[in-house]
Amino acid sequence: MAEGRSLDGRLAGVVDLIARSFVADVCSIYLRLENGDFELVATEGLKQEAIKRTRLARNEGLIGLVSQQARPQNIQDAPHHPRFSYRPETGEDPFTSFLGVPILRFGRVIGVLAVQNVVRRVYDEEDVETLQTIAMVLAEVVTTESKSGSEELADVAVRPNRPQELIGRSLSDGLAMGAVHLHDPVVAPAQFFAKDIGHEEERLKTALEQLRSFVDSMMVQHVSPLGGESRDILETYRMLAYDPSWAARLLDAVSSGLSAEAAVDRARREHRARLESATDSYLRDRLHDLEDLDNRLLRLLAGHEGSVASPDLDGKILVARRLGPADLLEYRNAGLRAIVLEDESTTSHAVIVARALGLPLVGGVDRIMAVVENGDDAIVDGDTGHVHIRPESDLVAVYRDRLLMRSQRLAEFAAIRDLKAVTQDGVHIELMMNAGLSIDVDNLDASGAEGIGLFRTEFQFLVSETLPTRMEQQEFYGRVFETAGDRPVLFRTLDLGGDKLMNGAHSTGEENPALGWRSLRLALDKKGLFRRQLRALCRAADGKTLSVMFPLVTTLDEYRAAKEMLEQEFDRAKRRGENYPSDLKVGAMIETPAFALSFHELKGEIDFLSIGTNDLHQYFFAVDRDNRMLSDRYPILNKTFLLFLRDICARANACNVPVSICGEAAGNPLMALVFSLLGFRRLSMPVSGVGPVKRAIRRVNLSQIGLKFEAILEKQTSDMEKDLLNLLQEYVQV
Repeated sequence: MAEGRSLDGRLAGVVDLIARSFVADVCSIYLRLENGDFELVATEGLKQEAIKRTRLARNEGLIGLVSQQARPQNIQDAPHHPRFSYRPETGEDPFTSFLGVPILRFGRVIGVLAVQNVVRRVYDEEDVETLQTIAMVLAEVVTTESKSGSEELADVAVRPNRPQELIGRSLSDGLAMGAVHLHDPVVAPAQFFAKDIGHEEERLKTALEQLRSFVDSMMVQHVSPLGGESRDILETYRMLAYDPSWAARLLDAVSSGLSAEAAVDRARREHRARLESATDSYLRDRLHDLEDLDNRLLRLLAGHEGSVASPDLDGKILVARRLGPADLLEYRNAGLRAIVLEDESTTSHAVIVARALGLPLVGGVDRIMAVVENGDDAIVDGDTGHVHIRPESDLVAVYRDRLLMRSQRLAEFAAIRDLKAVTQDGVHIELMMNAGLSIDVDNLDASGAEGIGLFRTEFQFLVSETLPTRMEQQEFYGRVFETAGDRPVLFRTLDLGGDKLMNGAHSTGEENPALGWRSLRLALDKKGLFRRQLRALCRAADGKTLSVMFPLVTTLDEYRAAKEMLEQEFDRAKRRGENYPSDLKVGAMIETPAFALSFHELKGEIDFLSIGTNDLHQYFFAVDRDNRMLSDRYPILNKTFLLFLRDICARANACNVPVSICGEAAGNPLMALVFSLLGFRRLSMPVSGVGPVKRAIRRVNLSQIGLKFEAILEKQTSDMEKDLLNLLQEYVQV
């Protein structure tokens, strides 16, 4: 496309060249406008006066069909097609055959390229491939012109340019501003065409072999504790990697003159476009898998061996359709400011990593990949779940003020970091932090926490491509003990299943995984897996106190069975002269109402208890905590639930068994004060909550407000949270 001519002139030259090359009577280019309509911007064969005058609604006619399906449409008898839309000003009456392909940019249809013939004609696969290649180049040409501010594209929606406010789900709090970095590889226009077709074919074949070897190694090494379903998923992934039709299409594209990268990129554009319109969950999963394979292949072609992070991301906001925990860990030293994910269903692993890295994370941001590009300015509000793309200057100023206020609060928290959380009337509330990664433990000194009240051992499994060996687990736990020093660490045994699936594993197909085969239930059934972990914990302790608690205990027999296995491993290590703990403390998570009402029967058999507020809350109210329609309907600060918690605390104290509150709620200053008023003296929370909670506790006098708190609990009120907030604000700035 010769430089120096106007865009309209160059597009006119393109349609003329295509018409002659295809021996077509008509070649036309339609571009999408800001309102979603398609405008005829260039044509050879239709009436010239129709240019910039003919517009079709987004789903109108055959052009709308190409856009809607995001796939080529090859039609022999266009006038009799049910989607045909006749426009007399174009003069297209005599044309029978039609071939249209979408012009795709980051999975968005930004236009349609079409050819037509008077006689009936079957356009062959080579015609379709060639037209798709031209459409891909057109997408980059038009995008480049749009970035340069071309007046000819003033009304065309080539690339997103308007401010956008999107709402997702807040998964890790915090505020951030910066430029967007897209997680998926971007192929530069300069890489589109092959200089040596034979060389490009060899590069593609080599990359395909590397990709397949990687998938094969996952199959060989991956021993899933979740049984056959995980392997079935990997088998499906492997089947797609070995799909001869996928490889053949890529090689055919290279044979037509594209580079290896451009061939893969074209396939990825098609997969993304189909994903945008797909509603069937199975199809969406397979398209996700194909897009993952496309991205891995592009990284292999770039020589990155699958690595995702690049060194120039300081101050950037990472945006991705979905992101695994292993991928996210590669970004740990990249200087990111925030993360935004489109697919909420895959965020559970990423949440814990994001919190450990101290990064705001918003998930479930619908269609963000369709409205953002590399380099766009963005604001991520992890407190509310709002994401602002290309924000107005006034909004930027507001958020700058909020960031300044936030930094001032952080300075206040740092000033009291080394002080105990002691109330004005001398009550010591022990503040612990939750952890699960080595980077979490590295933050222990800076957090101001007195220890680790919850160490999620399953995360080593979630971020690994393969099942960690006993020695790998032992070395990992040993580093945790070493870093923690004399401070207590409460290890929770594997809490897998439900929404916590190992890398490469999908759902086991249960109708309600949260109520299914997970946590301790899974561990007791997979005794080899469970025993290997318990053995690793015992050896790692090596002369230190080992505190272990079991998740999701439902019956007393479950607790006793798990404790017996732990004591067997302790005795085994001691008997064989191996490393073993100086003392063993065994506890349990209170996460089910059944165990909450029966744990006192374990008096003398249990050393400590920890209330997992997330699970106990959802099981108490029989509500899916991830259901957006219900997530705000049953607050933790509910009279019945608070009385339930107080009863648990009282019965634990009567048994002389220490009990703590553990979960996100403990990191909320208001809720932390309420838990303290209920009688709890140990709280374990996300590291970001330690400073705010410590400040609130040091400002309050529990005995001074105790009677008023009891009065609120006893009265009938429809808004207890508001009443409690008003009470506490009288005495302390929460």
